Amino acid sequence: MNKQFCVFGNPIAHSLSPQMHNFAFEFLQNDIGFRGSYGRYLLKDADNLAKSFYDLRLDGANITLPFKENAFEQSDRVEGIAQKIQAVNTWVLRDKKIYGYNTDAEGFYQTIKDFNFKNALILGAGGSAKAIAFILQEKKITPTILNRSLERIRLLQKDFDCFTPHNFKAQRFDLIINTTSASLKNTLPFEKEFLQDLLCNAKYAYDLMYAKQTPFLQLAKSFVPIKDGRDMLIAQGALAFELFCAKKIPQAFSLMQKALQ
Repeated sequence: MNKQFCVFGNPIAHSLSPQMHNFAFEFLQNDIGFRGSYGRYLLKDADNLAKSFYDLRLDGANITLPFKENAFEQSDRVEGIAQKIQAVNTWVLRDKKIYGYNTDAEGFYQTIKDFNFKNALILGAGGSAKAIAFILQEKKITPTILNRSLERIRLLQKDFDCFTPHNFKAQRFDLIINTTSASLKNTLPFEKEFLQDLLCNAKYAYDLMYAKQTPFLQLAKSFVPIKDGRDMLIAQGALAFELFCAKKIPQAFSLMQKALQ
C-alpha cells in the first residue's frame, strides 16, 4: 500500500520536508506497514486548499506559510491545541474527512524547553506566531506579540499583550523570535535600529526560517546567541510523521535529523 503526502505553501521550493519525510518513510516502511511518498505543492489560491488536497488524493499533508489559518478553516475536524490556536499545519485524512492538527507549537517548545526562559517577544502575528504564543503561555513563559499592523493583532489581544512599533516600549526579553515572512524576502522584520534596541537587552534570538542565515540572525549574532528553525522543522515534522502513521515513532526525530545532515 502506497500513501501520498505533501506540503502546501507559497513559496514552497525551499521546503526540506520532502527530504525528511521520504527518508523516514523509506527507512521505516516495514515498521509502519505501508510505503509513503511525500512531495511539495505550490498553492496559489488559499480557497482551493482542501480541494487540492482531495484532487491530489492525499492521505495527509503539512501546511506552511501563508495558509495555516486557511487550513484551520477548511478542516472538517480540528484536534488538540490547534483549536485554541486556530491555525493548522498538519492534515490527516480519516474516514474521508480532514482532521487538522498543529505540531508547530509543541515542535517549537521541544527546541527551547531546556533554556529556562521566563518571557519572550514574538515578532509577527500569523499562524506560527499564534502557535508559539499559546504553547509558551501553556508552559508558563510569558509571551508578548509585536506586529507591524494593528489589524492582525486585534483578535490576539484578548489572550496576549500585543503591540505595534508605535505603541511599544522596549524592555528586557529572554527570547526574541522572528516568525514573520520577512526572512523569506531576505529583509529585516522591523527597522534595524529598532531591532538593535531589542536585541541588546535580550538573551537569545530565534528565527523560524531555516537553511540560511537570515538578515534578522545576521543582525542578532552581534548581540546574543542565535538559533534558526532547523530543529523546529525536524521536531514538528517528527510529530506530523507520527500523525501520518497513526502511531508513536520514537526514532522519527533522529531519522529526519539524519536526512538533513
